[in-house]
Amino acid sequence: MFSTLKEKVGEVLLPGDEFSFDTDDTISLTEHVKPEKVVCGPGLRRSGDRLVVCKSGVLRHKQPNLFWIESQQRRYVPAKGETIIGIVTIKSGDVFKVDFGGSEQASLSYLAFEGATKRNRPNVQVGDLVFAQFAIANKDMEPELVCIDSSGRANGMGVFGGGGLLFKVSLGLVRRLLTPHSEIRSDLDQLFPCELVVGMNGRVWVKSSSIQQSLIITNLLQSSDTMTASQRQQLFQRVKQGPL
Repeated sequence: MFSTLKEKVGEVLLPGDEFSFDTDDTISLTEHVKPEKVVCGPGLRRSGDRLVVCKSGVLRHKQPNLFWIESQQRRYVPAKGETIIGIVTIKSGDVFKVDFGGSEQASLSYLAFEGATKRNRPNVQVGDLVFAQFAIANKDMEPELVCIDSSGRANGMGVFGGGGLLFKVSLGLVRRLLTPHSEIRSDLDQLFPCELVVGMNGRVWVKSSSIQQSLIITNLLQSSDTMTASQRQQLFQRVKQGPL
């Protein structure tokens, strides 16, 4: 008999662990959401009437019906619609090649920018940072990025990065930074005002009023990766009280 979701939320799970849907447990856990309506987040996949764990980590749950595995994974697997920070590596004709930290590079058309036409090409150079989202991301096709949304607007995407620092964190920390009302972002804002761009691929770009402050923010976020909330708050408090 498989373990139920109710018993395992908050515990460390390993790839291959399986869950069955017990009607009573599912209803009590997800507020009358039917088993077939349960949403599988990162690290979980559905197999018939079961959920199968694909990577090791802690099982998390968000009301009403979302479950996912929180882990310290650093290798990013692209998913359609996710926004990432990429580095332009090749400029070839009508297509740019972008390194996003995956097993292969993604393509980015020069027409995939707001207002771009054959006569009005975007100014993109090798080495530039781009904030983009995946239009195509599956195991059978080359990943494809765009810097526009469904209405053709940039909506914050495009070339960026002048004067800032780019660094890597775990995918788990990225999700914590991107959650609404993120405690980490709130604690950081109380220390230093800064610009922060967070990609789902584990890359973070920061720009503060000085290089020194940008470096401090970088070190704080990287240190927060494996800290509890109380440890992080103590660290931030020490930085706040100490000389810059």
